[in-house]
Formats: sequence, structure tokens, C-alpha cells
Amino acid sequence: MQPEQKNKQSIAWAMVVVLGLATAMFGYLFTTQKGELTQQESLVVEKAHELAVTKTKLDSISTVLDTKIAEIERLGGDVTELTKVKERLEADKLAFSRSKKMETGKYLSKIKEYEQFLVEKDELIAQLRAENEHLVASNDSLSTHVGTLSSEREKLVKRQAELTDSVVTFTAVNKELSAKVSQAAALKAANLKVLAVNSRGKEKDKEEYKAKRVDKLKLTFTLPENALTAQESKDIYVRVLDPEGAVIADDATGSGEFEINGSPSKFTSRESIAYQNNNQKVEMLYDNATQFRPGKYNVELYSEGYKIGNTNFTIKK
Repeated sequence: MQPEQKNKQSIAWAMVVVLGLATAMFGYLFTTQKGELTQQESLVVEKAHELAVTKTKLDSISTVLDTKIAEIERLGGDVTELTKVKERLEADKLAFSRSKKMETGKYLSKIKEYEQFLVEKDELIAQLRAENEHLVASNDSLSTHVGTLSSEREKLVKRQAELTDSVVTFTAVNKELSAKVSQAAALKAANLKVLAVNSRGKEKDKEEYKAKRVDKLKLTFTLPENALTAQESKDIYVRVLDPEGAVIADDATGSGEFEINGSPSKFTSRESIAYQNNNQKVEMLYDNATQFRPGKYNVELYSEGYKIGNTNFTIKK
């Protein structure tokens, strides 16, 4: 064989060996990658199964919890705690659906807590059912007893009606007498006068005053003796009504609100006096913040819910 032919044959065999090795290597790599892909596919399937199971359990617990809330409400139990757990469960379901990491571990532990909570509520429901059954039995017994007492009850109702009529009559008479006593004990303001006081303190006692000469109003009156009236501190309320009938009131000068015949009303001023039951003379001074408009003004005095006096004065231009 020629040397040149031997070299060509050697090269051919070398190429065959190289191709064989390459084929073996590619086969190994293919087998290895296929195994890894198969393992990853198994992990994905397992993870999807875990997510599906977790979601199903959360939905199932939510449904069972709704049922137990309805049952406990029907039995007359308190569902405050269950409602709060329901709100927390819905928040967990929403967080799970929005989770990007797809973590199931912490939700599985929460599921165990919810399941334990449901078991505890089963015990509560059983207790409520037993109590309701006891109440039903007691109610049946009471119904029987009530039936036995029906005839006697009719007699008692008739007697009660007679007594009620007597009580109503007595109450009405007593209320009327109390009202008369209270009214008789109320203060009375006698000889009520309205004096105008100017900026220099000079007083005038007339029925008509010029607006520019009235800076203050001075009320004078006497409180006659009354043996029924307690000798104690009395609040006297003054209402000054303008020509349109509106109460002149300014919180800055001591005005406020009180009741007349059970209805709220404004008062112009108020003063406490010590009632002495000796025809004492009382003076009250009202400092008006704004000038009086022309027209006729009414003045009313109240104490302990009763009007005790009234008069009027006129402001002219």
C-alpha cells in the first residue's frame, strides 16, 4: 500500500472516532436536559396543585363560616367575633389571590387556625341549640301553667281595671292640686316699671323714651309675701321683645336659653336673688349693646317656669 493511501485511511478512521464521540456527548446532554425539564415540570404541577388546594380550602372555610354565622344568629347568639374572623378571612383570600410569590405555607397555617375556630363554634352552636331546646320546653310548661291561670287572670284584670280607674282619677286630681300649689307658690312681680338710664347714669321713669337717650334699662319691682314660696335663691329671667315680637338676646351680655311651658326660648338677661318673703324690692339692670329702634317693646319676667310679671315701654325717634 502506498504511503499516501495509508494517510488517507488514518484520517478517515479519526473522523469516524470523532463523530462517534460527538454523538455520544450530544446524547448524554439531551438525556440530562430532558431529565431536568421533566423534574421542573413536576415541580410546576405540584405547585399548581398546592395553590388550587389552598384556594379551595379558603373558599370552603368562607362558605362554612357564613353558614355558622347564620345559624348562630338564628339561635340568638353573638356573632361579633365570627364577623371579625370573616372579615380577616376575606382579607387573606384577597391577599392570596394577589400574591406574586405564590407562598402557600403561611396560608396553610392560617387555614388550620380557621378550621380550629370553626370546631370551637360547632361547640357554641351545640350549646345554643341545647339552650333553645330548654327554652322551648320551659315555654311549653309555662303555656300550660298560663292556661290554668286564665280564669283567675280574667278576675284580676277586671279588678285591675277598677283599681286603674281609681288611680287615674286620683292621679289627675293630685296633678291638678300639685299644679295649683306650684302656681300658688310662684313668685309675683308687683309694680313692675321700666326706667331708662343714659350714659351718665341719669334715670327717667316714663312710658316713652328717645332712642339716643336709652343706654341701659332698669327694671324695678317688688316681690309680695307668699307663705307657700320657699325662702331660697330664685333665678329671674327677663325677656325684652322688640316691636316685631322677637326676643332681644346677645350672649355677650348674658343672654341664653330656657324653657317656657316645656318649649325652649331665648331670654334677654338673668339674675339670681335671695327671696326673703318680706315684700322686698328688686332692681335689675340691662345694658343693651345696640341702640333701640323706634316702636313698642314688651318686657316679661319669668321664674321657675312661670311668668311672674310683664309691662311695656315705647321708643320714639
